[in-house]
Amino acid sequence: MACTIKPEEVKRVKGQGFLNNKGTNLFSARVITVNGKLSVEQTRTIAEAAEKFGNGDVLFTTRLTIEVRGIPFENIVPFQEFIAKAGLETGGTGSVVRPVVSCKGTTCQYGLYDTYQLSEKIHERFYKSYHMVKLPHKFKIATGGCPNNCVKPDLNDLGIVGQLVPNFDEDMCNGCKKCQVEAACPMKAAKVEDGILNIDKDICNNCGRCIGVCPFDAIEDGTPGFIIYIGGRWGKHAAVAKPLSKVFTSEEEMLDTVEAAILFFREQGKTGERFSETIERLGFEVVEKELLSRDILNRKQEIIDAQLHVVGGATC
Repeated sequence: MACTIKPEEVKRVKGQGFLNNKGTNLFSARVITVNGKLSVEQTRTIAEAAEKFGNGDVLFTTRLTIEVRGIPFENIVPFQEFIAKAGLETGGTGSVVRPVVSCKGTTCQYGLYDTYQLSEKIHERFYKSYHMVKLPHKFKIATGGCPNNCVKPDLNDLGIVGQLVPNFDEDMCNGCKKCQVEAACPMKAAKVEDGILNIDKDICNNCGRCIGVCPFDAIEDGTPGFIIYIGGRWGKHAAVAKPLSKVFTSEEEMLDTVEAAILFFREQGKTGERFSETIERLGFEVVEKELLSRDILNRKQEIIDAQLHVVGGATC
């Protein structure tokens, strides 16, 4: 059996988050979870919607959205209206900022910041507010709570990783033969040399595991912050993102830099290329300089209003 729905209608509803089930007149609804966290009411609503409008199957995508399969074309609008009662919506397709993916750093023992809270801010500020802003291609964002990188921030167009930079008080260090800080460091960046602890900044990933373990309070606390990775992607042509050289200690400055990256991609990217290709074409140093200066934010409305990428490069 082939799909008999008009191609323009298939394309239209795809833009709303309904993907045609190959060879049928049925669709899968992509329900946005914001960051993979749902309330009991929302979970119940999705289950009821799957039974009422679809074939009863509920699937999870790799980016923490939910797909309800087997929805007839005529059930698309009733499905949207039904889940809207629980504050849910469909979407997540096209050459735009995609739904953010978050690890569970909020509750994880290694989490260095509230990842759910931050990802909700990103969802509102960049997924929702930029939803009608066409980009050269899709733009994926991931928020990771610590350098364990469970959510793979460096394989996204932009990734955020929590940091806790150790504040080492050399005067409090006793140069112990069995140093608790050295033993606790998973990166082997901390070593006692010539009677004093040394932390190799080129190896240390600011995971915070050494904070508070010294019995003499040599590293009693740390400075919280964020690292931003740019230019990652996964798929047919993989690329590992590189971190900007700055550790952001201000959440607002970090979010402004995320916005600068989106605006830069819209203005400087060529239709059909991913952010990693834009960075490779222009050079990482050039892109980093632009993002850290954030002068591009002063031209935000001009860039958004420009007639760019009317047909983006994303096909899925």
